Amino acid sequence: MPLLSPRTRTPLRLTAATVGAVLLATGCNAAAKDGGSGGAGGEGGGKSFTLVTPDPVAQNEFLKLAVLGVKAAAKAHDGSQKVFQSSDTDSRQQNVASAVDAAPDVIALVGFEFADIVAQQAEAHPKQQFLLVDACTKKTYENVTCAVFREHEAVFLAGAEAGLLTKSKKVGAVDVLDTPQFRRYSEPFAAGAKKVEPGARSRTLFVGGQSPFNDAARAKDQASTLASGGVDQVMAAAAAGNTGVFQAAEAKGFRAYGVDANQCLTSPGEVVDNVLKKTDVAVEKGIGQILDGKGGTTVSYGLKEGGMSLTGLEPGLDDSKCLIAEPANAGVLKRVKKLRDDIVAGKLTVDDPAA
Repeated sequence: MPLLSPRTRTPLRLTAATVGAVLLATGCNAAAKDGGSGGAGGEGGGKSFTLVTPDPVAQNEFLKLAVLGVKAAAKAHDGSQKVFQSSDTDSRQQNVASAVDAAPDVIALVGFEFADIVAQQAEAHPKQQFLLVDACTKKTYENVTCAVFREHEAVFLAGAEAGLLTKSKKVGAVDVLDTPQFRRYSEPFAAGAKKVEPGARSRTLFVGGQSPFNDAARAKDQASTLASGGVDQVMAAAAAGNTGVFQAAEAKGFRAYGVDANQCLTSPGEVVDNVLKKTDVAVEKGIGQILDGKGGTTVSYGLKEGGMSLTGLEPGLDDSKCLIAEPANAGVLKRVKKLRDDIVAGKLTVDDPAA
């Protein structure tokens, strides 16, 4: 079963600078004619790379990082890159077909939505190299390289922050679905809190329903329920519904933790820290791996590889608007850095709910 993530449906603020980075050029595929996708690329004399996204980039920080990754790969290899942005199942299939027709050196695709499509194309085009990020095909192919993430390691660290900051000794999570993959965003949060505060108790509520990835109202209700039970630190893993969690945090007075990118910028004063998933690292390194003749494998990115982190552990913390940046929390960060170092060194193992 492919690994899933709340990432592809989490809208975040887009700066003017990044808008320019992902402006769409006219594409020749059917999806582009429908306005669902487009290509953005540069010319170069070396290798060529194409990135296909499952959703439009403009409202998605996770996908914006993927664009930066393919651009970095093109620069590193004196090559060119194109980005095809999809909007639905049909445009995803059409964009992948268009990318295969162009026969670039590597086609990178982000998201579990592409697992079956890549499997079909890999069998039909064995000479084409594919990089599938944040998922993998059920069957192994020599021309498919997978990059997956150990989200649970960084979530554990966020949970440790929560355990050190909770006053009620009650932490919780609003998760998208009750599956092993999505419990990577809730169970390690509880484990991290209990690591530093053995008396901490935890509770997880799930969004579920017909639109679990995009139900801010339901996520807000679930977060409010947690707050009514005394939870004062909440992991927000509700995809686009995170906005509802942050609204509840403002109304109820608890603190929240974001995912994928710096969500402190969207809700300053409510978000302590964020679990960062660095798609740019996975895309750039994955392309390099394939060009080095080491494709056809699955690579896992966690804290050690720099694929997962917290905003609080990254440069630019002072400008992040995250509550963890406050001077009073310096001791919390020091403790969390020690836990991070222990995980990287193999001294501390975080249980993976999806194992």
